[in-house]
Formats: sequence, C-alpha cells, structure tokens
Amino acid sequence: METSKAMEESDVGILCYISQLPGFRGILKQRYADFIVNEVDTDGNVVHLTCLEPPPQMVEETQECEAKVSDEKMSESKSYEAEIELFRSLAGDSDAEKLESLISQVDSRTESEDSVPHIVLSPDSDKTHRTAVHNFFKQNFKFLVTDTTDGPDASSKCIRVRLDSGGHKNNGRNSKKRKERGEKPFDSRGSSNWPEHLSKFLRFHLYKENKDTQEALGIIGKMLGIQSKSFGFAGTKDKRAVSTQRVTVFKQQASRLAALNDRLIGIKVGDFCHVKEGLLLGKLLGNRFTVTLRGVIADSEDTIKAAADSLGRHGFINYFGLQRFGTGSVPTHLIGAALLRGEWKTAVSMILDPREGERDVIRKAREYYKESNDIEGTLRQLPRHLVAERAVLQCLKKCPGDYLQAMKAIPRTLRMMYVHGYQSYLWNHAASERVQKYGFDQVVLGDLVYCKGDDTEKETVGVNSECNDDNCDDTYDCSHLDETSGTDLLERKNTLVKVVTVEDMSTGNYTVDDVVLPMPGSRVIFPTNEIAKVYHDLAKKDAINLTESVHRVKEFSITSMTGSYRRVFQKPLDFEWELLTYNDSNKPLAETDLDKISKTGSSNIIKQEEQGKGDEDNDLSDCTKLPVCSRNSIALSSDTNEESEREVESEQVSGSNWQETQMALKLSLTLPASCYATMAIRELLKTSTSVAYHKTLNQ
Repeated sequence: METSKAMEESDVGILCYISQLPGFRGILKQRYADFIVNEVDTDGNVVHLTCLEPPPQMVEETQECEAKVSDEKMSESKSYEAEIELFRSLAGDSDAEKLESLISQVDSRTESEDSVPHIVLSPDSDKTHRTAVHNFFKQNFKFLVTDTTDGPDASSKCIRVRLDSGGHKNNGRNSKKRKERGEKPFDSRGSSNWPEHLSKFLRFHLYKENKDTQEALGIIGKMLGIQSKSFGFAGTKDKRAVSTQRVTVFKQQASRLAALNDRLIGIKVGDFCHVKEGLLLGKLLGNRFTVTLRGVIADSEDTIKAAADSLGRHGFINYFGLQRFGTGSVPTHLIGAALLRGEWKTAVSMILDPREGERDVIRKAREYYKESNDIEGTLRQLPRHLVAERAVLQCLKKCPGDYLQAMKAIPRTLRMMYVHGYQSYLWNHAASERVQKYGFDQVVLGDLVYCKGDDTEKETVGVNSECNDDNCDDTYDCSHLDETSGTDLLERKNTLVKVVTVEDMSTGNYTVDDVVLPMPGSRVIFPTNEIAKVYHDLAKKDAINLTESVHRVKEFSITSMTGSYRRVFQKPLDFEWELLTYNDSNKPLAETDLDKISKTGSSNIIKQEEQGKGDEDNDLSDCTKLPVCSRNSIALSSDTNEESEREVESEQVSGSNWQETQMALKLSLTLPASCYATMAIRELLKTSTSVAYHKTLNQ
C-alpha cells in the first residue's frame, strides 16, 4: 500500500455507486455555513438552538442559590471567638488554632476558588470524645461538616473538618471512597452551594461555527474556570460546518453560561435545563444535515432531479468516508496494519515521519526530528494540536527505544482510531465487492442479515451493532472528522445476525436493506458467499491473519476485538431537496439556528470572526428558489462553467462577491450516527469527496 501520495477514495475501497445515472458538478463546503449539522437525540428529536436565555424559573433558582451563599457568608463572617474558646476546652490549643485558621480561610475565600478549605484535627483514640467533637460542630458551626479518617496508627482516628458543600450527606460513611480520593474532601467540581431539589447536571445546546466540539468546549471551560473534561456530549461534530448539539456540565448555573454569549465568537449556548445524568458518547440516534452544493452545473435539470430521486429511493453504499482514514498522506489504516502486525517501530515512524501536504511549521519539525533525533528540540517546534506525535515523543524521551510504550502513550480514543481504520478499510472493500458481484437490489444466498421475527430463536450470532468497539474513537484530532458522531452507535443494540438460507430466499422475508457486513473481530461471523474471501485475501496481502494474532497486545489485536456489523446500504431519512439560484458566493443559502433566532429579534447576531464570513449577512433576498421539478431554461453547459469560473476568479481578485447567476442544490437529510453524509453526496454527484478535489473546484 502506497504512503507517499495523497489519499484517494479508491485507496480505501470506495469504488462503486448504486445508480448508473450521470453525475454533475457541485462544490461541497465552499463555505462552512453550506454544511449544517443538527444532532438527533435518542428520542428522535432534532436538536436546535432556539433560545439564548435561561428560563425564568432557572433565573429564580440561581437568585435563591446566590442568596443562600450570601447568607452563609454573612454567618461565616461573624465572630466565633466564644465558640473557639469552648472548642479549646474540648480539644486543646493546637486544634483550636487549626479551627481559627480554617474560619479565617472560609471568610476570605472567593466563590471562584476550586479548593475547599479543610483541616485534620489531632489523632484521637477515644471514640466517645470524637463523638463529642462531631456533635460540637453540628451545634456551633453549621457551615462546617466533619468526617473521620484513619490516624497515624491502627488505634487512632482523625476528625476532618471542612466547609459544607451543600450536597454531600453521607460524609464519613464510605471509608473506601474516602481513601480513594485521598486528601480531597469531596467532589469540588461545579458550584459548592447546589440546591438539593435541582438535578446536578445542566444540559444546554451548543451552537458552533467553523470549530470542532473539543475546541468550543475548551473555550467555554476556560471562561468558566473548569476543565473541558467536565463536559459531556454524545458525539463530535465536523469543524468546517455550523452545528448544534447537546452538552451537559456538572453543577453549573445556566445564568453563568448564558452570560458568556456576548463574549463568545462563533459559539452560542442556550436551551438550558437540568438533568439527572450527564451525556455519554454514543447517546444519539444520528444527525440532520442541511448541505448546500454551490456552482452546480449539469446537462439539464432533469439530470439533477433523476439523481436526487434515485438517492431518495435507493440510498447509497454505506461506506466509511475518507475522514475515517485521516486527512494526511499517511492514512490511519496503514498505521493500523503495522500495529496488527506488531511492528511498533514502523507505526511510530509513520506517525512521526515527514509527510506531504502539511504546513511548513509541521514539515520542518518532522524533518528536524528525522535528521537530528532531538526530541526536546522537536517538541518545541511541534504544534500542540498534534496530540499523537507529541505523546509519542514525550514517551520516547522517558523510555528511549520502547516503541510499544510510545504507541500506548497516545490517548486511547486516538490510538484506537488506527486499528479501527484498518477494520473500516476491509469493510469498504467487502462492500464494493458485494455491489460488484451481486448488485444492490436483492438479497443473495449466504448474505448476512439482521434477524426478523421467529428467526431470532434460530441459530444466530448476536453482537452490538455498528462498530461497538468504536464508541469514542474520534474524540481527539477532531479535524479528521466530518459529519459522523464520533461514535458508531447503531439503531439496535445486541442485534442478532444470521446467514440467508434457501428457505429465506423462497419466503422473501429479507430485503437488501437488511444486508450487513462484519467489521472483523472475534465475535462476528462472515457471509458464506464469495464476499468473505475479500476480507481474508486483502488482510493476507498486508501480512495480517484475521483469526490469529502474532502478538499479545490485546488492544492492537483484531482477535481481541469483539467486532460488529454495519448495513451495506443506507437510505436517507426525511430527504428533501431544492434548486436555488444566487449571484453572490458570500450570501448564505440556508438558515442556521442563529439566523432563525436573529430573525425573531430575541438575541444579537453572533460576532463575526475577522477571517470568518467576511461581508455575509442573513439576507436571503438574492436567492431565488426554483420548484423541485422546474423546467425553466437555465444555462447548464460546461461552457458556462468555464466562463463562470473565470468570472469568479476575476471577481475575487477585485474584492467583489457579485457573479453571474449560478445554481445551488440544497439537500436536507437525516442519517444514523455512524453514516457519512459525504458518501450520500458522492452517490449524487458521482465525483470524489476528497478535500483536494473540491478545492480545485473553488479555484
């Protein structure tokens, strides 16, 4: 497998189309606002940003909470000289001085501080005396709580005294948990004065423009003074897009987040509510896409209509898109193949070596390491967003020559992307073979299908569907993602799969929509027709055995992975499309959630980044909507294309956005979480979805 050239779709098994209809020209993501993604939650609701302010009830709760804090501070600030003297007679001078110091810390503490003041009293082996101390604090210092910790020897215990968090009622009753958390008295994330009746997680809708999920949450976390890992979300969304998704955060007030909206650039938060549990990766059904293809040129409108109708009726081949394999000239599946062979040093070299198409600063850093082997010097040059490269180098600095350990130093969610990439590479090739040999319109003998009805009681194999091993593989390095959720959760968990028999063929129980192919692993079965051979033959070419591992490192062994199943064909849900004409390439052709809010006048328009949308505004008046079946005479020839491109180029040079009338195709569709919208668009256009190709269309 070649590693030097830019990756093409054919390199990763993306070879076929369902329909034989002609395609047409269209530019994908000419502007990031041409790709809008709205998450679909587990109840099937499309997630939108509809309101930037917290509900009145939440504002009242915040005010009550702040009043409580104020009252407590007032009570804390009063003189406790008499109580301290009483405590001195009970516990002695040393512990009385500790208590005096603690009260002083509490008085001077600000609400934004994460650390919680606490003291540990002198060792005490007298249980009756310890009980008296506990009771003393209950009666005299209601803003403090006590628990018991192990003393310096087996016969003694120590009483720990800390500021009351307002939400931890079982202090001191679980010594195991107390030992695990060490000297940290309690979970100090979020507000320390949380109302008892409120659920502890705040859920909100995150709207972002041209930023990946981790980047946006990092910015919000910094403003709130909390770590980005305090947030929970169901999946990462594409960077070059406008997206809306759900996020949860522990014990934060909606008013604090809402107050950030005026300062946030390209990000908004809203639709606040309290929930009992935080979001986890995979907790979504899918995504709703609104995709605008600009500069559309076809032989006729009938060509576009036929292609769109075919996509709606027959769907597309459910390939893993190019983003699954990374954006660099060294695809993730090649690194995955090296790991499956146990070639740790090769894998490390592929991650660190110079590669084509990268920015100068990265290229120079890679070349410097290749020539000098100077880890410290390379780390100083290497940008921080190159998580894998930095992790590998930092490990090699501590453990020179330990290449396996260097691979394990990469965050798990990122390093598993390599082996999953190889599984996806095999799956794509198998899917292409299935289409080439048997077509797309019928089930054939030996196919694998999801079970129905009585078949679930027959001999079948059950495994979590759609890449259960992938449940967070794209959390890091979000620039490699597009529209997938960052997880491969499917519609049905523990779905049973069976081989199609002669009896099944005669009853017509199954359709091509039920056909699946396995992601290789220890708990999957393969089709009993010719498609199974593709997996083993392709793996054999890469010196990989799918049934035996050549090393004992489980996470890099395909026989230690469960495996899963994925539908071969996918139809878009709630599919709609329309043709538009436009004259200005910087004018938006689809409304974002923020556009809709701005229209109602309930919020200010999002601040524009200096190099973001330029002069665009939310006026759609220059766009003319054409009927779906319009037969109006519009120039669609290739000659017009050349003239239009030349004009675009000259207009860009002069700084004007005005062009001759062009056509755009706006698509709206919903896909399950593991599906790639780019693969649906590929079926429509019959052209590559690579970034490089679409950049050439923009020139």
